[in-house]
Amino acid sequence: MGADPNPVYLIAGGRSARVLRGPDPLMQEALRLAAVVRPSVAYVGAASEDASAFLGMIERRLAESGAGNVRLAPLCGVGADPPKAMRIIEGSHIVFLSGGDVEAGMKILQERGMADFFRDQYRMGKPFFGLSAGSIMLAKEWVRWQDPDDDSTAELFPCLGLAPVICDTHAEADGWEELKAALGLKPEGVTGYGITSGACLKVLPEGGVEALGGPIARFTHRGGKIKREPDLVPGGPAGKA
Repeated sequence: MGADPNPVYLIAGGRSARVLRGPDPLMQEALRLAAVVRPSVAYVGAASEDASAFLGMIERRLAESGAGNVRLAPLCGVGADPPKAMRIIEGSHIVFLSGGDVEAGMKILQERGMADFFRDQYRMGKPFFGLSAGSIMLAKEWVRWQDPDDDSTAELFPCLGLAPVICDTHAEADGWEELKAALGLKPEGVTGYGITSGACLKVLPEGGVEALGGPIARFTHRGGKIKREPDLVPGGPAGKA
């Protein structure tokens, strides 16, 4: 394994069941990072409490997209085994983070002592990609509310930071409200990315960003407001985090 970090693929998910059949071109793109045929995948389901139904669905999608052996890195419930999870991650070609609940997933990773381990693996060249909440967990920060009915209680909490961006996934229906709230807590000039359903944000180690599969909404904190920027589009000019 090389010493240089790989790009991180942040996949939105959120597509209809009709589309969730056959190879997923975004997963195929991410799996190519492993540079082997049928790469083994370490599945991290902390955001979904290692739910077996979700694992089964994603395992099928990964296999259809070219993955080899998919192994759960057990971190939740009575079956949690962090040393085993670390061995599975170290022994796999690529690491996938599932969807679910961002804050709950990060709490599990912190409690199990996995966050710094993930960062070390990434710096040593282990490829990572995520789906939905897993994508947000791979980014820098996310937002939560101490009181869901009081906007003044919004605060940021740290995520893994392997992708040096702030992003949300498949939230176009609500106008990216949570992403805008997160950006409102950041200094002027910070840009956030809304990864639309069926799209992916490819984040390069130096911070460059590219759109795959569909448009990526962009918002910047500027002049005391959150302003919409031109979308990133596949094949268009790359952006900078």
